[in-house]
Amino acid sequence: MKKLALTIFAILCTFLVVSCIDLDDDQDTEIKTSTFADVYNANDTWLIYWYICGSDLETDYGSATSDIEEMLNSKIPENVKVLIQAGGSNEWHNAFVKSGQTNRFLYDSEGLHELETISDADMGSPDTLASFLHFGKDNFDADHKVFIFWDHGGGSAFGVCQDERTDNILSLNGIRDAFVSVFDASEDNPPFEMIGFDACLMATFDVANTLHGLTRYMVASEEVEPGNGWEYAGWLNALGNNPAMGGDGLGQIICDTYYAGCEDAWTEDSTTLSVVNVTKMPTLKAAYDAFGVEALRLSAKNPKKFFSSLGRSAKKSENYGGNTRETSYFDMVDIGDLAQNSQELLPQTSQNLINALSDVVVYKVQGPYRSNSSGLSGFYPYDGGDQIYNLYAQQKSAPLTQKCLYYHLLYGVMPPAANDILNGNYEIAVPQPTKKKPIFNISELEDLAVKVDKDNNAYVQLNNQQMDIISDVYCNLAYVDADADIILYLGSDANVDMDWKKGKFTDNFQAVWPMLDGHPVYIEVVESNNDYNLYSVPIKLNGKKCNLQVAYDYKTSKYKILGARRGAVNGMADRNLIKLKKGDKITTLHYGMTISGDDSELTEVEVDTFTIGDNPKFDDEELGDGEYLYCFEFVTPNNETATSEFINFTVKDNKIFTSQLE
Repeated sequence: MKKLALTIFAILCTFLVVSCIDLDDDQDTEIKTSTFADVYNANDTWLIYWYICGSDLETDYGSATSDIEEMLNSKIPENVKVLIQAGGSNEWHNAFVKSGQTNRFLYDSEGLHELETISDADMGSPDTLASFLHFGKDNFDADHKVFIFWDHGGGSAFGVCQDERTDNILSLNGIRDAFVSVFDASEDNPPFEMIGFDACLMATFDVANTLHGLTRYMVASEEVEPGNGWEYAGWLNALGNNPAMGGDGLGQIICDTYYAGCEDAWTEDSTTLSVVNVTKMPTLKAAYDAFGVEALRLSAKNPKKFFSSLGRSAKKSENYGGNTRETSYFDMVDIGDLAQNSQELLPQTSQNLINALSDVVVYKVQGPYRSNSSGLSGFYPYDGGDQIYNLYAQQKSAPLTQKCLYYHLLYGVMPPAANDILNGNYEIAVPQPTKKKPIFNISELEDLAVKVDKDNNAYVQLNNQQMDIISDVYCNLAYVDADADIILYLGSDANVDMDWKKGKFTDNFQAVWPMLDGHPVYIEVVESNNDYNLYSVPIKLNGKKCNLQVAYDYKTSKYKILGARRGAVNGMADRNLIKLKKGDKITTLHYGMTISGDDSELTEVEVDTFTIGDNPKFDDEELGDGEYLYCFEFVTPNNETATSEFINFTVKDNKIFTSQLE
């Protein structure tokens, strides 16, 4: 989190009673420059609409106040103005935005001016957004306009800007409706130079498609943004210094200053931000539709084989927001990475999609653990359910080809719309939910026999029909303490020797497990690719439940703690990435059950509580002597799971003895 200078800020804000703050700050912010050519004139005027839905980010952390303070540290000329609407939070950490009200301000070369206080508007309502757009259009003229959404984001299905008081959220449909009610959409001359999202998970194909005809450029993040967010002084100073730049140049500076700020806050590891040329979206849409049509043709012929193969490609691809049982699901996958991993499966259209995507995304930044980011994500139902899918399917900007494809996966039948698409007719109704006819019968793999080879390794052997059911295989490990009458579940990992061609999966158990300062933790795999694994570790941090995010880097053979986040709330990702610090109290959370009791379900249990020092250590460490239960977990493309028979590992004096359970 940014450090808030609230005392100084409050003193400054008291001058609002005379309608203006004049900030004379001696702090100089480095002015970034862009590699994109200037396209306008230096005297051109700019109006930046800033839609600040404070939500719990302001109530709990003062994040909006911190970013407003950054803006006040910028020096902008007379031809650049910032129009602000702030609301949607229970509490504000400054003296001028009033709780229970919606406030409008103007920041210009003379300081911050209070314009008006309006009725308590719902910042998650399209009507409130449209009212703000009308106010700006009616009262301020400018050669170029920028619009910034500020708050939580939830990707294509959920939208952006959750009002803390109403829990309402702006959907993509609502955003489009609000803008076109005020401005005429034009492919050749869109009303906005740039529309940006200082929010999580909004760099999606569907968001960019929503904005087509409304803006030349979009700036947004595929991944969850850290709490430090955009660096407003940096990019506002740069725009003020060079008002001749275009939206691509401004977007680059926003990306560069944002990434530099993340480096300063030590939150850059999984950072993403991209600049999208929205005027080129029709070409990308055509390529994405073709990708979907090729997929639909194959799914119609052999749904089991196709969806299991596509599921493996999606599992290997970068996905955003967590997409595990502990972190919640947002169902967003990187389009370029999915296409790259699907080239053998979808050879006719994958490369064209990759090429079109690289033409649309004109600039991006990404951290070392988001190295496969292409700049735009798309929908993929990692959760395997229809709740998020149905929200996604309601969005008009989402491609019908993708809606039909994932309808087939989730409902088990090809919708009538899919047949029309395959015949070249895209102007048809959205598929409507029907009775499900599951494609996959995961029960075939429940309690699958585990064998032991001559080298004392446990393995399972799947036939071709069984292979067509699964998209992933994990190992599950539990500790058994007969004296304490407990089975303690340690979690799942991708540490399995996998031979997908032969269908053989072999344990790689070395009697070690991830530990935090020597304490075993429960883990879930978020993503597994050739360069790194990402894990989610449920803990209590100073008494509050959250998920520790950890990366394992194959190049260094080391783990890195990225930080901790709370789970999602109402479909919105938590931006507040908490860095562990000396003195933090950690409680490890596991799942357990008694051996002798009637437990039918695992129950969350608190195991170890300890205080960390300056350099908390996360590493694979020896489990020690004892009895361990191990099984293979099979995952279908619609996220149903089954487990094999359990095998028993006895660890004694650093030796592992494998045996079948009696």
